[in-house]
Amino acid sequence: MEEFEKNGQRLGAVCLVSFLLLNYPVLALFNVPVTALGIPLLYLYIFAAWSVIVALMALIIEGSR
Repeated sequence: MEEFEKNGQRLGAVCLVSFLLLNYPVLALFNVPVTALGIPLLYLYIFAAWSVIVALMALIIEGSR
């Protein structure tokens, strides 16, 4: 049961960090007319942040098994 509580706290922390990363003030930093590899920087940031969030959640959940 203790491992379940640890995982819940870790997932809660990832949720809070994801809210921070995908909220207006941080997104405004990447909303510039620049492209990287032909992709607008804002879209690249959103996709990269989302990928990191999903990977962290998978590591937390799979690490408990």
